[in-house]
Amino acid sequence: MKAGVLILGLLLLSLVDIVSASSPYGSIDVYYNDKLLPGAEVAKPLLKIGEPFNLKVNMTVYQEYKVSGQLTELGEGYFEVVDGPSKMNRYSSTILKANESHVFEWTVVPTDKWAGGSLPINFHYSIVEKGNPEPVVNSEFTTAYCTISYEHYQGETPTFEQFESENQPTSKKPASVNSSSPASAPAFSLVTAISALVPVFFRLSRQ
Repeated sequence: MKAGVLILGLLLLSLVDIVSASSPYGSIDVYYNDKLLPGAEVAKPLLKIGEPFNLKVNMTVYQEYKVSGQLTELGEGYFEVVDGPSKMNRYSSTILKANESHVFEWTVVPTDKWAGGSLPINFHYSIVEKGNPEPVVNSEFTTAYCTISYEHYQGETPTFEQFESENQPTSKKPASVNSSSPASAPAFSLVTAISALVPVFFRLSRQ
């Protein structure tokens, strides 16, 4: 099973074409731990179990669209979101006006479920035009191809529930809890391409 998923991950990487460039609809830039990934580069980190890393996808559109994005994985339970607009395999959406930008940003940790192996973490997104239920773009690409060691991260790893609690409206918080401001959103650009493959593991539809 693990060997099959590893082969699938390598195959998907060979098909990915991530280009930080304009398209008819907008542009995208991808960041790993605040480092811009240029061209077709995919981050290839060596991570400990529970070691947090940051993924940002900065999107700009050229006219008004509803933009949705989510992080996806091969299978379930290999990564956990500890900070961000949505959990793994759950969409976060926003409506952007012409030439507006939005950043999708997550802090993620690998679990021990894939210790000793490597697998990708992907970004799936759609762009929907006002008045048209069908997306003009429905696509996915690999943001990072992670190798997970058997070692455990020794630093503090927050949970998604802690993040949600810290970002409650002030009126809903206990008096002892200070409010926190949302993370800043760097500017960004692209629209990417990847052919659809293996719906058993995760949705891959490329335009």
